[in-house]
Amino acid sequence: MARRVDNKVLPLRDIHTCLDRKVNLFAVILDFGFPKPTKGTDYCSSIRIIDETHHNAGMAVNIFASDAAKLPHVAALGDVIKLCNVVVKAYGAEVNAVFNKKFSSFALYKGKDGDDFVPYQVSLKFCPRDEDKVYLEKLRKWLPNFQPSEDSSYFPMFKEIKGGNNLNLACKALFLLFILIICILHCCEVAKDEWFIFAWDGTDTPPNAISSKLEDEVDSPLPLQLEPSALPKELLCTFPAVGSILRITSNLGVEKNHLHLLSVGKWVKLVNMQLEVHAGLWRGVFTPFSKLRYTSNEDSLIVERQRYFIYVALRLLKVMTIDLTFSFGVTLCFILTEVNHVHDRETPVTLMSVLTHSQVTLKFKCIVRVVAAMPCEAEDLCSPAGVYRIRLTLEDSTARIHVFVVAEDGVTLFDGYPDIDQLKRKLNSLLGVAECDAGPGVKSAECGTSTGVKDAPRNPPWVCVHLMSYNVSGTRCFKIVDTKIVGDT
Repeated sequence: MARRVDNKVLPLRDIHTCLDRKVNLFAVILDFGFPKPTKGTDYCSSIRIIDETHHNAGMAVNIFASDAAKLPHVAALGDVIKLCNVVVKAYGAEVNAVFNKKFSSFALYKGKDGDDFVPYQVSLKFCPRDEDKVYLEKLRKWLPNFQPSEDSSYFPMFKEIKGGNNLNLACKALFLLFILIICILHCCEVAKDEWFIFAWDGTDTPPNAISSKLEDEVDSPLPLQLEPSALPKELLCTFPAVGSILRITSNLGVEKNHLHLLSVGKWVKLVNMQLEVHAGLWRGVFTPFSKLRYTSNEDSLIVERQRYFIYVALRLLKVMTIDLTFSFGVTLCFILTEVNHVHDRETPVTLMSVLTHSQVTLKFKCIVRVVAAMPCEAEDLCSPAGVYRIRLTLEDSTARIHVFVVAEDGVTLFDGYPDIDQLKRKLNSLLGVAECDAGPGVKSAECGTSTGVKDAPRNPPWVCVHLMSYNVSGTRCFKIVDTKIVGDT
């Protein structure tokens, strides 16, 4: 049985001297993991704590309770916790503490913004002491000047995310867990205890290969978004128009009362976030190892992201050609398409800007990828009367939309009515379909009906297009206008 030290509060720097003993601690909560069931009947949550004597890495505390309601309900990262009679344990080279539901207790206090000494949550066995005020006041004075010494390489921006070839599958999880710094834009419940969190850091996620079959677009179209239904325009208008918005969900049941830590408009560090690619779109997933970490508005990593966003936004305002360096660091020269020279000096805008513009009828110049087409066979692009009728799915780093190519706009796009082989090559070039050389060693079955490699992942090129928005029975629609395929097809 663990021996008790005494009723004094132990500084974290001395914790290694008290292995297998009960101690009392007063510390700041650095990060917090969502409660999860144990293999038995209990629930567990893990926190990491720091104080002025030990704040580089902090110390983990595993807290057990008979139900989730009895675990600490942390109001804000950076709040203060007092732990009584927790047992110090060593796991490999790391020392941590274990909260035993039979004899341990805790109290939670507001952090640096608090001005009283009354805990907002206590466990049943907690007994306050007069000296608690001294420790609490000391931590509150220390915390505002605390800056975590964290290497920025451990906190990649969206634009720095890298995936391997295994991400070419429709939905393949990375085996790496990421640590991200994000700003929370929105949080909504799509089913019981199933949430979508919309996060942003001012940069663009890298584009992904598209693995869906083109012929499946009729019955199983490529989704425009990961959430079950599109967000209303009123909400989209509150989102930034530049920079990718990462959808984050959970493979665990996360209760609503634990999501208050993800306050809209606040920056937060997410530790051990799993990243997946689904239908060519990035998404984050909370895992049993995911945690929220304390960060201040003055954090150097947050300031870095804010400065980067301002730099990109100002640069986009100055862009007057179709040679544009996107924020994921790839210089793109758009040689496959051209827009009418009247629009040459227009500034390209993002698809999010298109979706949220206040005017319904307007023209936009955009840099996009064509990720799907319906129909996808050259023979079917025109009606029996010879009229073009196509729906394309466009994407950039901010959004996906459906656009139509109809009648004379199709004549402009495909430069008239080329023969079927030329039309196939033009369409395939837009969609990123690899050319299929049915020569020696290549089976004819490996070639699709559109003269492309059958079922191969596609990497559509970036192209410049001119879009027009218009109203159909109260619904905003889009079509491609004044754009022509001119590349080597």
